[in-house]
Amino acid sequence: MRRGATLAAGFAALALALTACGGAADEPSAKPTDAGATSDAQPAEKVDLKFQSLSDQPATIEVTKQIVDKWNTDNPNIQVEIVPAGWDGIYDKLIAQFNGGAAPDIIHYEAASIVPFARDGYLADLGEHMSEERKKDIPEGILKSVTVDDQIVAYPTELQSYMVFANTKLLKDAGVEVPTGETMTWDQLREMSKKATANGVSGIGWGLASPTAAFMAMGPGFDGTFFEGTGTDAKINVGDNELAIPELVHEMAYTDKSLLPVTLTQSGGKTLPYFYDGKIAMTIQGSYQAANIAKDAPEGFEWTVLPPLEGTAGANQAANPQTLSVNVDSEHVKESVQFIEYFTNTENLAAVNKADALIPATTSAQEALAKEMEGETGWDNILKSGSHMTDAPYLFADAYAQWKDTVATPAFQRYLANEIDKAGLQKALTDGWDQVNR
Repeated sequence: MRRGATLAAGFAALALALTACGGAADEPSAKPTDAGATSDAQPAEKVDLKFQSLSDQPATIEVTKQIVDKWNTDNPNIQVEIVPAGWDGIYDKLIAQFNGGAAPDIIHYEAASIVPFARDGYLADLGEHMSEERKKDIPEGILKSVTVDDQIVAYPTELQSYMVFANTKLLKDAGVEVPTGETMTWDQLREMSKKATANGVSGIGWGLASPTAAFMAMGPGFDGTFFEGTGTDAKINVGDNELAIPELVHEMAYTDKSLLPVTLTQSGGKTLPYFYDGKIAMTIQGSYQAANIAKDAPEGFEWTVLPPLEGTAGANQAANPQTLSVNVDSEHVKESVQFIEYFTNTENLAAVNKADALIPATTSAQEALAKEMEGETGWDNILKSGSHMTDAPYLFADAYAQWKDTVATPAFQRYLANEIDKAGLQKALTDGWDQVNR
């Protein structure tokens, strides 16, 4: 298969912006399973596999090591070596590894970034190797996120969602009832935010310095897809559905005046101090921030995570999971998949996600983690959001990364700064795509 064309075209634009790799506890909080450690078929001769792991949280590093150590003990003829890499600069590193024939057997990354590698033939088709049990355990939308040109090119492992974190004391003081249902609507959030805005407190803050990822992820709640088609044939569609959430944010900031404007120019992490200091009653953050809030919030801080936000099309959010793929040039694709099957079994995947404060990509691991974390602040609603993950059409548009960085982010920023109106935003996003996708 031809290699390098898609990668070369997207090299300068595809910068890693993964939000799902932060916020874990300092100590491992779960143990890997012993069940199923031994593979069904051991090779006659010893096989050595290199597993390039990007995990950078101490707890996750430790759990990953425990899983690999147990595997190696029970599988003497299939030995796995962890190769730590880290997220910074990994895209460039993988390009160099693939071009130099030095890529590892097992590759840890994310769905959004493996598509060009898959299109250029660097990743093995895992469809025939993935067990039927695992295929059935991965929700359809999540499995689609790792399916490129009808080939399953990765096992999804960890996810994040966008959730509403609330200062329950401030809401109570404002007479706001904390929702307890399976989901909550954006209209509910807006009314809560207006009611909680008083006495120097803003109802909500949202760190949207880099808004595109959040708007794309949450768009499916209003049937917002932004793109249809794949590759260079992908076409953009920016209608009312796609702009529903940016418009809601704009109205909360400028009509309701219940959203603290300064947070729109900050990152999610930079918004949290306003939350801790009682300047905002609620904040929308990546779900992994639950671990950071539990660790960093002032003593006695009363907080919770509200039910998943529901738009006109439900509480859907686009899935961009972390992934495990196999180098197509590996001499041991079958054995690599045997290890990945073990790594992603229910207990192990629950342990990894607990350590990383993320959402497992399989239904069984979500259920197992929900049972284990019952009663822990925020986990119930965060894990509920995992059942609403759906496919993300933007992952498969070749020029998406360039459009995101050079067109969408500055256009959304101008709209949120009240410098252009909705029509101007729509035109900027559409015309910008036509320019970058020529």
